[in-house]
Amino acid sequence: MSAEAIEPNRRDFLYIATGMAGVVGAASVAWPFIDQMQPDASTLALASVEVDVSSVTPGMSLIVKWRGKPVVVRNRTPKEMKEAEEVKLSELKDPIARNDNLPSDAPATDANRTVKGQEAWLVMVQVCTHLGCIPLGQEGEFGGWFCPCHGSQYDTAGRIRKGPAPENMAIPKYKFTSKTSVTIG
Repeated sequence: MSAEAIEPNRRDFLYIATGMAGVVGAASVAWPFIDQMQPDASTLALASVEVDVSSVTPGMSLIVKWRGKPVVVRNRTPKEMKEAEEVKLSELKDPIARNDNLPSDAPATDANRTVKGQEAWLVMVQVCTHLGCIPLGQEGEFGGWFCPCHGSQYDTAGRIRKGPAPENMAIPKYKFTSKTSVTIG
């Protein structure tokens, strides 16, 4: 085998230059489509929300909007907490906590639906997991949330107990920054 040096000629240069021009042209056409997929400023502004809960006494709820969804902040009564604690995992339709503050496979115990040290407070996205309806609070057989659209019923910890909804309502990332303030997101 002889090692012949291949000299580039003018035609090779034109092929490479034309190919590069095509790549740059395709990228400049595609960029606006790619860029429009970025979240807009209003969405980024709602990445987290600070909520003052100083006026929410046991048995009361506050609903705030976070990322375009209603989030209920409920100060549960001792009775509501006791009822939720007494539910056996085997009775639950969805045994997973669905709490973004915990591992994804955490069991749906009442304690895993809240954060440690603030067990009376339930912070939950108030959207039915069946078709995205907004359930009514403190309604239904279990005293939690009832979705009148299709009959899904949640308990006082937001766990699905009856009806077509497949999952417990979601718990977003949140933390108490003081005794009277919670940051969601």
